Order: sequence, then structure tokens, then C-alpha cells
Amino acid sequence: MRIAIIGTGYVGLVSGACFSDFGHDVVCVDKDAAKIEALERGIMPIFEPGLDQLVARNVAGGRLTFATDLSRAIDGAEAIFIAVGTPSRRGDGHADLSYVFAAAREIASELKGPAVVVTKSTVPVGTGDEVERILREEAPGAEARVVSNPEFLREGAAIEDFKHPDRIVIGAEDERAVEIMREIYRPLYLNRAPLLVTSRRTAELIKYAANAFLATKITFINEIADLCEAVDADVQDVARGIGLDGRIGGKFLHAGPGYGGSCFPKDTLALLKTAEDSQAPLRIVEAVAKVNEARKRAMGRKVIKALDDDARGKTVALLGLTFKPNTDDMRDAPSISIVQALEDAGVTVRAYDPEGMEQARPLMPNVELCKSPYEAAEGADAVVLVTEWDALRALDLKRLAHTMRGDVLVDLRNIYPPDEVESAGFVGHGIGRPARTRD
Repeated sequence: MRIAIIGTGYVGLVSGACFSDFGHDVVCVDKDAAKIEALERGIMPIFEPGLDQLVARNVAGGRLTFATDLSRAIDGAEAIFIAVGTPSRRGDGHADLSYVFAAAREIASELKGPAVVVTKSTVPVGTGDEVERILREEAPGAEARVVSNPEFLREGAAIEDFKHPDRIVIGAEDERAVEIMREIYRPLYLNRAPLLVTSRRTAELIKYAANAFLATKITFINEIADLCEAVDADVQDVARGIGLDGRIGGKFLHAGPGYGGSCFPKDTLALLKTAEDSQAPLRIVEAVAKVNEARKRAMGRKVIKALDDDARGKTVALLGLTFKPNTDDMRDAPSISIVQALEDAGVTVRAYDPEGMEQARPLMPNVELCKSPYEAAEGADAVVLVTEWDALRALDLKRLAHTMRGDVLVDLRNIYPPDEVESAGFVGHGIGRPARTRD
């Protein structure tokens, strides 16, 4: 099938590359001529493992092309995906749908025949109705059908998620549109991926509800971790003990410094605004968003406490800056709040991240960015493990300790066993573990 995708950001580029790998003829279109030129030269705008090879293979095979000309991109396309950004709107927290509606108007101006227009962007309930209204008013003879097809991609594992999804959600009010979407995803039938067909509004809500529930699990175990520290229990054992219950499951029960990234913070906020406008408040989600924001700042105070509350003039090395491993995404990363708290306390911060330092630089102008974790630790009074990159899971702790001035290691991801930390000469501080003290 011929597919056009508007937007070459995270969702649009990954979707376009994967659809073309299924054998579809895909054109990804973007107004940013520099980005399109870079893509044509094989330069990716984001870091996602395996994406550059996937794009190169399908460009070479003639199945994937890039363009700035919307008219050429949608000419003859059976499906047109809208995959533009929906950031939080300044001032009120609602999802900013201006890019979605602008794309719909541009499609309407160029559409010459029947097509399915698919919102792949994460959008609030009712957005598809407005997209449909725009298309009917501005392209009345085009017979455009509007579908909601939310994405469920984890940054760092997006290609695997796209090709082996837990489910494919199709929200449509038209059976012909459903048939076209089934044909697009037919290659995944071999993987027995569940295909759930719902109303369009239901599909839009599924995405937000899923992210809010996962954010709730993360926040729940983080609060349990605080309780574990207060009563000398181990949150990892607690998480395993409850996660073995099939009704709960073990995923997203890893205590840490709080969630960040491009989805959970903005999606929970957008869902809360939808609930507020609908006079159906979501009190649990309200608490989740509030607790998570407070937690990220509290991690900075945790580091200061590990320094015996004597932080001014000291140096702290942060290892891992991105909100999660295998991405260069710094959006709402806990490291940002930790750095702010430390700098407010008079701490000098040095840092290392395998992929995110260029993105971190404008967000942390006073942080010295280093070439390796060991360089970051040179002369530091404390080392803080913030993001669980594979490259940070097997550090030589004795070498790390040898380069430092102090002996404090704060492990915000519980990567290293406490006994191993202590044997390397550190005073260790984890998340949700019984407190360790100096002898």
C-alpha cells in the first residue's frame, strides 16, 4: 500500500521505517528542509537503537522516501498518518493540537480522492471529530475517513514494540477504514498481535489511560520505597513479592527517581485537563502527577543528605542524564531537577551520559560534561547513578572510588548490590533499602 506520514519526529520516523520494512511504499514528509536533507543522507534526528540501519535498508530498497512537498507525498496515498507533536500547551497544560489541526488543513487542501486519515499523534478525546470536521468542510468531495491509531512505543525499544506489539488499537466509525487499517497491519498477523477495533473516541482515551496507569505503578512503588527506607525493608523484595501476583505483574515496579520523558508527564497532564473539562475528576492521577514532580526534586535532597547535609562547595558526579536508557531524550528527565537542587545547595556538578549530553548541554549550562564516568568522578565527593544505561551497569567500582575525593555512592536505580558497593570502599545509598552507615 502507499502510505504518507506527516512528521518525521520520533513517532513518524519509526512508524514510517517500520511500515516500509513491511513492504509498504512510504513517504515521510516534513516542513523542515534541513531535517529531510539530513535523513536523505542517513543522519537521524533522534537516537533510537537500530533506526539508522532500518531507514538505510528501506531507502536502498526504494520503499522509503522523504519529502517536503505534501502534495507529492499524499498523491495516491491510501492512508495518510498525522504524526506531529502534541506538547503541553503553555498556561493551562492542555495538549497543544495546533500542529494536528494545521496538518489536517494542509491535507484537505491537497486531497484529491478517497483516503484514510489516521491520527497517530497522542491526542485527547474528540480530536478525531475535529479533524473530520476540518476535512469535510475544506475537502467536501474527497471522501476522507478519519481513524485513531495510537502508538505504544517505548523509547529505546521502539522498533521491537512496533513489530511485536502487545496490541494494535484502531478507532474508526467506518468499516472501509477498518479494512484499510487491517491491510496495513496485515504483516503483523503472523505475530498474532491482537487487533482491537473500537470507536474513535475510545481509541483516543486508551492511549492516555494506559500511560496514566503505568505512571501510577511507577509512583506507587516509589512511595513504597520511601516507606521501606523508614521501616528498614527492601523495596526490591517488596516489588518482587507483589509483582509475582498475576493481577499486578512485575513491570513498572522498579523504584527510582521518578518518571520523565516525552509521554508520561504531558499525557497525564492532558488527561487531567480532559477529565476536568468533562467534570469527571481523576483524583488518583492528580496525586500521581503531584507526587512524581515532588520526587524528582527530593532526589537532590537525598544526595545532599548523603553528604551529611554539608554540600556547599562539594562536587557531585551524575552518571546518566536522559530520562531512561537507550535514548537521547532529556524531556522532563529527573536529572534536570536533581541538578537544580544540587546547584541551589552550592554543589558543583559534573556529569556523563552515553548519548544525551548534547541535549543536556542547554538545559544544564553550569554542569561540566565529561567523556567517561571515571572522568566525571575525578575529585568528586559523591557519585550518583541516575539512569540505568548498560554502560553504567558494570563499572569498576574500585577504580571509580580511587578517582574520587569522597566515598559516597548514591544509586537511584539500585543497580549495584549493597555488599559490592561497600567492598569497593563506598558508603552506599540506594532507593527503598535499609540505611547503611559509616562504621
